[in-house]
Formats: sequence, structure tokens, C-alpha cells
Amino acid sequence: MAGVFRFSFGPWNINEGADPFGPSVRKPVEFGKKLATYKKLGFDGVQFHDDDAVPKMNELSAKQIIDEARTLKKTLDSEGLVVEFVAPRLWEDPRTIDGGYTNNDPKCRDYAIERSKTAIDIADALGTNLIVLWLAREGTYIRESKDSKVAVDRLADAISTILKYNSNIRVAIEAKPNEPMDHTYIPTIGHAIGLGLLTCDTTRVGCVIESAHAILAGLDPSDEMGYALAHKKLWSVHLNDQNGLKFDQDKPFGSVDLRRAFNQVKLLDMYDYGKNGEWVGLDVKTMRTQKDDAATKHLSNSRMIFLKLLELCRNLDQNVISDAISNRDYEELDYYIIRQLMGKL
Repeated sequence: MAGVFRFSFGPWNINEGADPFGPSVRKPVEFGKKLATYKKLGFDGVQFHDDDAVPKMNELSAKQIIDEARTLKKTLDSEGLVVEFVAPRLWEDPRTIDGGYTNNDPKCRDYAIERSKTAIDIADALGTNLIVLWLAREGTYIRESKDSKVAVDRLADAISTILKYNSNIRVAIEAKPNEPMDHTYIPTIGHAIGLGLLTCDTTRVGCVIESAHAILAGLDPSDEMGYALAHKKLWSVHLNDQNGLKFDQDKPFGSVDLRRAFNQVKLLDMYDYGKNGEWVGLDVKTMRTQKDDAATKHLSNSRMIFLKLLELCRNLDQNVISDAISNRDYEELDYYIIRQLMGKL
């Protein structure tokens, strides 16, 4: 076990607490103040949507966008922060209401491609070559509204176009089965890796696994990670937790199922995750009722839970585990793991 772990989060993880059922409950935090909290909380990497990095980018020229991204890079450098990735935000513009790459309107599909190219330019200016694609609206509310075979072809063509635009970038697909759409075309990591095989350069297409997204698909996150690792395609993780098959909650890592969190940490460490520069992203939201002055605890707590579980994993008695497995005594193995999680070392 020799994983190397650096931690990142996105500025959206410090938020005002609005949800679909109610308004904001905390005061907004200015972007620069958010950046100033990263190191204090133990984080070195920043995740960005394109318009997190360059606000109101649709109103700016190509040159203005790059200039703003370069100015941001100087600010990040001064804070000692590194950009993990940039993701084009393709789910909020009116032109992507029916999807971006799979939209039935060719003009809307063209917009999604051009927006993605701009995100690549921003990433280049910020010093990262990783582009994350969360295919949020690439799906349907009713099956008859789109042709699923054509949709997959369009997704593969779009990613190929992006790859050809910049030969240095890598694309990591973030799979999710639903929300905001009833059904998405790339619901699991197996689908994401399969989609990559249809592109012009399979070596530059990998995946991001978010714990909650795997749970929403009825899958165990550590199994999804193992599948991606077997394909050498696990390029980032977004760790959090999820209380059942409902909306995407982004709860602090390990706060619902500590054993499920333990197995994610154990697998990442076992297969040396991070040695090729991969980050541990924590995509977590604070509880809506949390007061302003303590609304970053969800981030520091999630990181510390990861590190505590890492320590536990590295102190397991492998002889006990091996003996239980060889004797097919899974009850003993089960009891041993539970005892460790309860703190009885």
C-alpha cells in the first residue's frame, strides 16, 4: 500500500445553502476568500467549471477569456494552489436545455462543442490538461425524444472533436445515472470507458468516479473504482456519501456508511492511486443548517476521515485477513473489519 494523496475541491463546495426547496441561508463568500481557505483546510488543488474560473464568459471575447484565466493563474500561484481540472458547464445555458452534445438541434450541439473548446483554452491557461465531462443533460425525460444509438455516436464524435482541438488534453468522463435527467446515456463507469473506446484516441479518455453517483446507480463505489483501475482509467475521484437512492446529496465522506468509505480508501491505497499525479477530490456540501462561521467543516472533516481510514487500512493485520480468506471464514473477516472500524485495534 503506497498511495500518494493530495486533496482538491471546487469553490462550489463552499456555498450559501440554497436547495430546490428553499432559499440561501448563509451569506455569500467572496471568491478570493474561498481560495484563501484551501491551504488552511489542508487542500492544495482547485477544481473549476469554466465559468468558475472566468465568470460571465459568454459575454467576453476569446482574448478576454484567456487574459482573465491567466490573471487567475497568478492568483492561484500566489496562494500555492494547483488546478486539477476544468469542466465545461453545459447544463445551465438555454441552448443546452435538451442536452449539449446530444441535442436534437445542430446549432445547440455546435454551441456545446465551442463551449468545450473554450474550456480547454481556459484549462491550458490555468496549467492543467485534464478536462472533466459531467454529461448532465445528455439523456432523456422520455425515451422517444431521442435515438439512443445516435446519441452515443454524437457523444463519441464530440469527444473526438475535443481531443483533436488540443493534442495535449485528456478527457475524464464523470458518469451519473440520473438527475437532472430521468435517464442519462452514460450512467456508470463501464459506460464511460466503453464510450472512450469509440473516440479517436482512447489513450486520452478516462473517467472520474463520484461516490454518490455510483450509489445512485445501485453500485458500490469501490467496485467502480476497481473496474476503472483494471482499465488504467481512474484519473480522478470525487469522494462523498449518499443516504439512499434519492437526489445527489454530496454528504461528507464516510458520514453515512463508514465501511463503504473504508473500502474506497483501502482500494485506492492498495493500487498506489496518486502516484501518477491523480488527486482525491472531495465533492461535499455542508448541512443546510450549518452556521456561516463553521461552513467549511464538511471539507476538513472529510479529508480527516479519509486520512484516519488510510491509517486504519495500513495497520490491518494482513495475516488475519489472509487466514480468514483462505479458510473461507468470511464471518471472521467481517467481524475483524467491524472491530477495526469500531476502534478496537
